[in-house]
Amino acid sequence: MKLDDAKKLHQKKYRQLSGCYLVEGEHLVLELLRALAQRTALAQSHVYVTEEYRDFQQQLPQTVVSARQMAQMSDTKSPQGIVAVVPQLPVSAQGQEQAIYLWQCQDPGNLGTIMRTLAWFGRFQLLLSPDSVDPYNPKVVRASMGAVFHLPMQLDVAPDTLPSRFSHFACLDMAGQPLTELRASGGSCLVFGNEARGLPAELVQALGAEAFTIPGSGAIESLNLASALNMCVWELRRSG
Repeated sequence: MKLDDAKKLHQKKYRQLSGCYLVEGEHLVLELLRALAQRTALAQSHVYVTEEYRDFQQQLPQTVVSARQMAQMSDTKSPQGIVAVVPQLPVSAQGQEQAIYLWQCQDPGNLGTIMRTLAWFGRFQLLLSPDSVDPYNPKVVRASMGAVFHLPMQLDVAPDTLPSRFSHFACLDMAGQPLTELRASGGSCLVFGNEARGLPAELVQALGAEAFTIPGSGAIESLNLASALNMCVWELRRSG
């Protein structure tokens, strides 16, 4: 990919057209290099570096650029001097993963944190509804801390397609059963709503979702989406 084309990958439309995304910073590029051992197709990636990172890696094709050119590619205020252009290669699900469905998740930090959690525990696949934030958004990729290389994901999954794929649904609700009753099961899908609006009542009803709750003090109205999901995932792995 030409340098001028790589600079455009901050925009979703160009990521979709090219099928590539940006990975920025020393830590994430190291994670990319580690992922090469399991996913050789990632060798299609190309690394751009400033002079100080010239000898950082020898595994992927590399181009040395000026500090000015790096700043144009970077999504951060203080570029580290290393960016990789990576192909969007979906991770294949093995058919045994627990499904997590996010309806219109909008916050890049939340999504990246969720991806990181699911990849850490393993045996999860992530389904994103239409109008969710792009998981290849640079902010999401940074927050995922390399999970983007390992997590099975499906994008633009319409909610009305879920009943034909899964036999049982669960969600969070203040009036639900204790979270300790949540159990992983074959054909099940755990559904989470938008950060501000939650899940539409009509969607919960259409799915026949069983409701669970995370008990709290009542001092504040709600938990952060990523925090709530983290607790649910831990409970599923603990009980499964």
